Amino acid sequence: MRILIWHVHGSWLTSFVQGPDEYLVPVVPGRGPDGRGRARTFAWPAAVREVIPNEIAGSGADVVVLQRPCELELLREWTGWRAGVDIPAVYVEHNTPGGPASEHPLAERTDIPLVHVTAFNALMWDNGRAPTTVIEHGVPDPGHRYLGRLPRLAAVVNEPIRRRRVAGTDILLRIAAEMPVEVFGMGLADLAGPPGGPVERHEDVPQPLLHLALGSARAYLHPYRWTSLGLSLIEAMMLGLPVLAIDATATHDAVPTEAGVVSADPQVLVDAGRRWLADPAEAATYGAAARRHALRRFGIDRFVTSWQTLLKEVTG
Repeated sequence: MRILIWHVHGSWLTSFVQGPDEYLVPVVPGRGPDGRGRARTFAWPAAVREVIPNEIAGSGADVVVLQRPCELELLREWTGWRAGVDIPAVYVEHNTPGGPASEHPLAERTDIPLVHVTAFNALMWDNGRAPTTVIEHGVPDPGHRYLGRLPRLAAVVNEPIRRRRVAGTDILLRIAAEMPVEVFGMGLADLAGPPGGPVERHEDVPQPLLHLALGSARAYLHPYRWTSLGLSLIEAMMLGLPVLAIDATATHDAVPTEAGVVSADPQVLVDAGRRWLADPAEAATYGAAARRHALRRFGIDRFVTSWQTLLKEVTG
């Protein structure tokens, strides 16, 4: 198949393009949100091909995978196609809703399957009449990289200032006041450290280097309050890191008790973090269990197979 899909979430798309198809990714001048083209910090296969808007109509695309409401109009503006009418379409919802009463933008569309990335999201969105399914995240195995030699926590948070409550930035800083924390991500320039000392920041690190850096930390911190299950959390578990996570959204379901500590009380995470910083062997035991679980639950083969099945149903 030839699949038209926008570059919206680089980590998720890195997993999606592991399938056997050809992937057409729009690119616009300046590589803005409506056409970022190929990723520059992820290793994508040659099957991912950039297309400019006026090439799409003649590209031979078999199906479009939508991820934002605006893409319905972009598709029509650029090609004249109506998603779900002139070309088969699927919509992936990456995000949690504003609340349990939030109606999904595609709630009244019966011609476009709606795919949620967690069962929690599918439950919390009002999906209306849209045919709805869940395809959980899948991640290519980065290998066991855990060394845990540095007595510090690592976290991956994009735009921690703009997304302060959602991302749990205040929780991150509270924990950072108790023990060393390294933060990786984008938009970190204005992230100030706690009174006890600075937070070490690493801006927009390429994925292979990020995996190496995460593997050196003693444990992974996931402070998010209200977001879809982060791919960075799954990657950290696959790397072999033990997890300290706020008990919110889909986290409790994704992190078993043998793989880490999940709690709505940040002090519980602080206490566990202190224990692991003092006991590397215990941390490594949790990390090994985290890797085993992540490989079983979030393996790339299951993810690719699920998507292949759905896309073949949609395209007939």
